Amino acid sequence: MATKLRIGTCSWADQSLLKYWYPRGIKASEERLRHYADNFDTVEVDSTYYRLPAPEMVERWAERTPDDFVMHVKAFGMMTRHPVKLEALPPDLREHAQADERGRVDRPPRELRAEVFARFHTALEPLRAAGKLGGILLQFPSYIVPKPSTFAYLEWAHEQLRGDEMLVEFRHRSWLDDEHRADVLSFLEERRMTHVVVDAPKTDAKNLVPTVQALTTPTLYLRFHGRNAGTWNIRGKSAAERFDYLYSSEELREWVEPLRELTGQAEQAYAFFNNNGRSPGSGNGSDPNWVAQAPTNAFMLRQLLADSNAPAA
Repeated sequence: MATKLRIGTCSWADQSLLKYWYPRGIKASEERLRHYADNFDTVEVDSTYYRLPAPEMVERWAERTPDDFVMHVKAFGMMTRHPVKLEALPPDLREHAQADERGRVDRPPRELRAEVFARFHTALEPLRAAGKLGGILLQFPSYIVPKPSTFAYLEWAHEQLRGDEMLVEFRHRSWLDDEHRADVLSFLEERRMTHVVVDAPKTDAKNLVPTVQALTTPTLYLRFHGRNAGTWNIRGKSAAERFDYLYSSEELREWVEPLRELTGQAEQAYAFFNNNGRSPGSGNGSDPNWVAQAPTNAFMLRQLLADSNAPAA
């Protein structure tokens, strides 16, 4: 039998959700997470990309969600070789980092990066102990390309996760082009690293990987980034504008059969919507004339799968 697909959004505290999805009376962060968990059984935590999570905060996440809830956590930027602001580091680690003229730590020593991995791992213990921790999403920047040093870094990062599942998302097209695809997928499979499947704008931009419907572990992990090709690479556009997109029923229906096949191969399966924007519609939040795109599309995909008798949580 096919594995049931858990569907959720990337963050439960995105501005579009706060403004256009949560009911008017829900204001406190505790109420928002409980309301989210009433509607979805999984979430991807993306705030941890910007700052290391605090153990007390993670403990509250574990307390405020049902027993069968699953939280996947996005790795802090330094863990995926992104430059990070010096002030994003804990105060006691800043003295070990050298910032550039823009106040960013771009090439930290390996010892500092290892300490960041260690603190990230420790902070997630409340979720791990509660059986609610899914995988750790390592989303690599578009300037990271397949070469020996990068493969070596992937292996090192995998070791630093200390047994937590490693979800790998690439952002440079060469990782999954015709020349490299087979070797990259084989590398991930041999080391039990999960390939993250993406749905994104259908262009040949270098910072957009093609959609490759392949599993490298028993986990299916699918991220919907929207298909807004017009704003993806325009200078000056924000991340919110890049992911500003509402999938149509026809576009989501394209995934019904592939998901049926992929969940048949998987032992656990997840799909997350990262298209965090707003669109005209009939919302239930503070502005009834707009809808938050991510939860709207999550409900749409859930209904499409239900109508087709495909497995969905």
